[in-house]
Amino acid sequence: MGNAESAVVHKRLVRFRPHERPVIEGVFDRLQSASSSCSSASSGKNPAGKVLLLDTLKVTMGKMVSDVMIRRVFEGMCSVDPGVSLPPGGGASREQLVIFLADALRGTAEERAPLVMAMAHGTKGTASPDQIRGFLEDLIAAVVQILIHRGRLRGWRPDRMGDGDQGVKLLAEQLSSELKPSAQNTCDVACLEDWLFRVSGVATFLELLIGEGLEVGLTSCPLPILLPQCRDAPWSELRCLLDLPLLMFLSPQMPAGYGAQWRLLFSTNIHGESFTRLVGNCKSGGPTVLLVKDTKGHIFGGFISHSWEIKPQFQGDSRCFLFSVFPSMHIFTSTGYNQHYMYLNQGQQTMPNGLGMGGQHGYFGLWLDYDFGRGHSRARPRCTTYGSPQLSGDEDFTVDTVEVWGVGLPPEEQEQDENKRSVLDMDPEVQAIMEMTGKTLYSQGLREPDDDEG
Repeated sequence: MGNAESAVVHKRLVRFRPHERPVIEGVFDRLQSASSSCSSASSGKNPAGKVLLLDTLKVTMGKMVSDVMIRRVFEGMCSVDPGVSLPPGGGASREQLVIFLADALRGTAEERAPLVMAMAHGTKGTASPDQIRGFLEDLIAAVVQILIHRGRLRGWRPDRMGDGDQGVKLLAEQLSSELKPSAQNTCDVACLEDWLFRVSGVATFLELLIGEGLEVGLTSCPLPILLPQCRDAPWSELRCLLDLPLLMFLSPQMPAGYGAQWRLLFSTNIHGESFTRLVGNCKSGGPTVLLVKDTKGHIFGGFISHSWEIKPQFQGDSRCFLFSVFPSMHIFTSTGYNQHYMYLNQGQQTMPNGLGMGGQHGYFGLWLDYDFGRGHSRARPRCTTYGSPQLSGDEDFTVDTVEVWGVGLPPEEQEQDENKRSVLDMDPEVQAIMEMTGKTLYSQGLREPDDDEG
C-alpha cells in the first residue's frame, strides 16, 4: 500500500498469516479489474481508480446478493476510519476495504458493531430494533442466496422445503429479539457490541457474506459451514417442513457432533399417519429432531438426545430441548426442575400411550397421542421441564404433518467408528495421566490405520 499505509491498516493485516496478506491486499485491485468493463465504474467519476464505487461491488456481488444488501456492504466500507486522508469524491478507499475485510472476517464484537450500525443505516450513533431487524433480513436472505448460488446446499433441496422467505423473517426476528435496547428503544454501538458478543450467528453470517460475496479465498481459515449434510432424503416424494433459515438456526443448537448429518426417518406425507410406523422407523435410530405442524399452521418440535425406547418411564437427558418454528423461532432448554425430558410408550393399559416431551402425564409440553392425529401442548403458563409456552395453535391440537430426522451418524456407523479408535482416544484425561506416570502406551502402535490415511 506504499508509504500511505496507516497504522490501523497494519494492525489489521497482522491478524492474517503472511501468505494471506497479499490476498487481502489484492481484493481492491481485483474488484477494480472485474468492474473495468462497467461504464459507471470506469467513468470520470473515478478516473484514477483510487476508490471502490457502489457499481464496482455490484459487478462482483450482484449475481448473488440483492442491490439493497450490496448498498449496505458499501456503506459499511465507507464508514471505516482508515487513519489516513481519503481521496475526494466519495467511495471506499483501499485502506477502508482492508480494514473492513479484517473486521468482518476476523474482527471482535467491538470492531464489528460499528460496521453493523452503518449497514443498518443507523444515524447519530444509534439504530432502532426495526432497523437492525431489516439489516438481518437482508443479511440472512443474502446468505441463503449465496449458499444456493455457490452450490453449498449439502444435499438439501429448497424447492422441496418450507417457505424460505418466511424463514428469513422469522430468523431475523429471533436474532433481533436478543437485543437489549435502551429505555428509548434505541441501540447504540455498545448495545450492538454486547449483542454480537452474545449472539454468534450474526458474525457467522457476516463472515460468509463477505468471504463468498467478495470471493476472498483464505484456505487456512475456511468459511463457516451453515448447513448439516442431508443424507439420502427421498426428495421426489418429500415436501419438507424444514427450510434453510430454520436449519441455520437449529443446527448450531445441537450438542457437538450431533448435527453433522441429517437423515429422514419418518414423514407423514411419505409413510402415512401411523404411530406404529413412526415408532418403528425411529426406534433405535439415535438422536432425532421431531417436527410437528398442526392444522392451525403452528410448527414446533423437539430434539431428542438419544435413541427412542418404548418404556413407561421418562427418559432422555438435559441435552434435549423443545423449540418453536412458527409463528416464532425459539429454543427452550432444560430448566432443571425435573427430568421429564422425553417419554415414549405403546401398548400399555395402565400408562399413557404416545410420545411426549416435558411436563407430566396429561400436561406435556409436547404430546402426540398413539391414536395418530391428536396431540396437546399444555404449558399453563410454562412447561416445567423446558420453560416453554403453549407451542400449538390450540392447547389440544390436530396434527397436519409430522417429520422425524435422525441427526449424527446412525448408531451402527457410530459403533463402527468408535471401534476403530483406541480406548485412550476416547478418554484424553486417562492418556495424559498415564503419560505423566511414565506408563508406555503400547496400544498406540497396535491400532489399525484409518481408512482415509494413506
